Amino acid sequence: MKESEYKAHKGLRKESLRDNMSNIEVALTDLGEIATRELASIHKPSGLEQNKKIAKMGGHAVKVVRDDIEKILEN
Repeated sequence: MKESEYKAHKGLRKESLRDNMSNIEVALTDLGEIATRELASIHKPSGLEQNKKIAKMGGHAVKVVRDDIEKILEN
């Protein structure tokens, strides 16, 4: 989700999104940012399209982790 979509999902208007995240949400956000930076340093993207691809790769990695955590927590 985009930040604006996530704020709407959580019912936030002007409040800080990070201040209203659970510990797991904050950790996953940090992991996504770190993974994306590492991918960028390895792949050295240039231009918007290549950077978008790297960002999607970082986001996908975190999605896999989030889905796994959610499955574990359901049981």
